[in-house]
Formats: sequence, structure tokens, C-alpha cells
Amino acid sequence: MFLQESETSTTTRVRRPLTTPDDTESGSAPTSPDSAYRLAVASLQTLAQDIKDLAERAQATLRDPAAHLGAGSGALSDIALASVPRWHFAMLNDTERNSALVSALEGNVPPGAHVLDIGSGTGLLAMAAVRAGAGRVTTCELNPLLAEVARQIIDAHGMSDTITVIGKPSTELEVGKDIDARADVLVSEIVDCGLIGEGLLPSIRHAREHLLAPDGIMLPAAARLYGQLVQSESMARLNRVDMASGFDVSLMNTLATPGHFPVRLNTWPHQMLSGAFPLVEFDLAKGILGPGARTLPVAADTDGLAHALVVWFELDLGATTLCNGPDSKDSHWMQALVPFELPVPVTAGEKVPLRLGWSDYRLNVTVA
Repeated sequence: MFLQESETSTTTRVRRPLTTPDDTESGSAPTSPDSAYRLAVASLQTLAQDIKDLAERAQATLRDPAAHLGAGSGALSDIALASVPRWHFAMLNDTERNSALVSALEGNVPPGAHVLDIGSGTGLLAMAAVRAGAGRVTTCELNPLLAEVARQIIDAHGMSDTITVIGKPSTELEVGKDIDARADVLVSEIVDCGLIGEGLLPSIRHAREHLLAPDGIMLPAAARLYGQLVQSESMARLNRVDMASGFDVSLMNTLATPGHFPVRLNTWPHQMLSGAFPLVEFDLAKGILGPGARTLPVAADTDGLAHALVVWFELDLGATTLCNGPDSKDSHWMQALVPFELPVPVTAGEKVPLRLGWSDYRLNVTVA
């Protein structure tokens, strides 16, 4: 049975901060205040260096745009590589994903409806909405390069009169300024392997309050998370290190990915220590969608040492669902690994009290 997220959720700001409360739960803490300060300074120096490099490249390009930004140019390739994640290609080639989302639009878009698509990408869902009968589509994309790609693809398909591409995040859209009126249908597939890592929750909270009509249609309408206890030192080491060639390098754990991170489960040695069980359900149409936590008594099936929870999502698209579970081998999404701070011994037949928590962007788990 699923636990509804709304029971203990609280609200939070939409824009993602540099750190979130659960970001400090992974890895090892610096050994002293001085160590922490030096790491913080070094992190700011790294950001400053990245900004400096980007500014120098931008200035060189602006001095002669035609020479630097032609098709196939090195500058354009460098910018694309830095700003457009490579998973976009795998995502667009994911036929199961595409078919499920297109079918959902075909089954839920009323004739002539105004559709809002959050996360344009190449404009695929916006174009599918038009083909499904939408009268007009507003699609927003925070990455200016991708937004321009979407505009040109949409124009090439003769849909520019029906689809408007806006190069800003949905949380900055305003009715009366960016869009004429609230949308009749909202479609958004801004999900990562653990569902929430791309900002699904704050984006949908904002859109429901400011951009979607009161009786508007939400796609997906709900999302569920499932999990299993897993023993796998190999996967745990993807994001943690202690000793290397006799040297203690555990300070590196301060740079580990906080919360969940992607793994392709079937590529790593592992043993499942429990059956699959429901974690939480998010009612995207009406739920609070804030940060929260749940205590889950999980029965182990096998003796072992649990290194993590393997987590996956299921999107409710009306007549169909979309899932990235361990058996979904053709999905471009991997599964999410949510590690314990320390391995947890489990015994077959006994229950382990887990505390699953989520912020706007991260999943975490501890033993209650």
C-alpha cells in the first residue's frame, strides 16, 4: 500500500539552492573547521574559473560570430557539450517513453485546448500535442540553445503558428505576460532516475498555482516510487571511497553526490535482500508536493548487508504507465541508488525500520 506524500510534507522554495538540507548526509565531513573552510574556498575558486573560461570563450566568439558558430564549428560543439546533457539523445531514442507520452496526449487533450509543455527539449511533446488536437501550445525551455533547436524543429514541421517556444523556466512564466491565459492541459516529463531530481515537484507546484486552469488536466496525474534493499559493494563504491593503495583518501567523500544517483542495476554485481515494495505516491494533480519523510518497516527476504535502496518510478499517464524499474531494460532511464551512510545488516524474516526522506530534488534513506 502506498503512503501519500501529503501527510507530512512541507513547502519549500522553487529555485534549487546550491545545497539542500539532505545534501550533507552523504560522504565524510571535513576533519576540522579549517579544512571545511579551505574546501569551500576551493569550490568557489572552481566556479570562478569555470565562469572565467566561459566568459573568455564567449568574448572570442562574439568578436566573430560567423566564424565561430557555423554548423559543425568547434565553438558550437564545445557549448553544446557543456550545456546540453548527452542523455537527450538516449531519451529521444527511447521508443517506449515516446509512445507512452504521445498516447497520453492523444487520449487526454480536448480538441482546441491550450496545452502547456514544461521542458521543451526538441519540441517533441509540443508537436505531439498539436497532432493530438491542441489549438495552441506554449512550451518553455530554460536552456536557450535547446529552446532555439526546438523553434527550428517546430518551424520545419510547419507548426510555428500553433506552438510558442519560450526560453525561460516555467517558474518564471506569467499569465498575461508570457501566456495569454491559464492552460487547459499541462504536460511535463522533467524526471530523473529517482523521479524528483530535475525539479518536478517545485515546477508542478508552481504551475498548478499560477499556470494551469482550476479544472485543468495534469499529465502525468500521479507518480509512484518503489524500492528494494540491495547488497552491492561495487555500486556503493561508485560514490564512496576510503582507502586507495594504502592511503586514506576518504576526504574525497565530501565531493560525493548527495542523495540518490543513477545506476544501471543489471551491469553491477548485486544481491536483492528484499522484494519490491512501494515507497510513496505523489498526487501531481492535487497533492501538496513538498519535502517530506516516511518510516517504512521493510521485511528482508535474505540475510546480508544492505548497502542501499534501489529506487524506481512509475508515472500514471491515464490509460498507460511509464516505469524505469530493474526489468525495464530498454528504458533510457537508469535506476536510482540511495545509499545508506553505513551498510545495514539484515536478517531474513526480520523487519528493518527505514526512514525515507525527500527534498525538492533529492532522495535519502536512513535506519529509523
